Amino acid sequence: MPVYRIPIGKLSPEAMKGIIDEFISRDGTDYGAVEASFDVKFRQIKRRLENGSAVLVYDDETETTNIFPADDPLLKKLDP
Repeated sequence: MPVYRIPIGKLSPEAMKGIIDEFISRDGTDYGAVEASFDVKFRQIKRRLENGSAVLVYDDETETTNIFPADDPLLKKLDP
């Protein structure tokens, strides 16, 4: 099951926006005790991707892109 980190610098602004928009729109996405607007969520996620505290991961098997916290234990499997 090939899974890859996607460097955000390799994506166009439109592709990045589409990935973040889709991620936010998923059911069950948790942003804490206080509900935030779509725009606030978008800015939070984009900022985390830009500062490296979150990463994009593509799964070949499911053909999906996900956003994970950079310190997520599942990501250790991707490190050489």
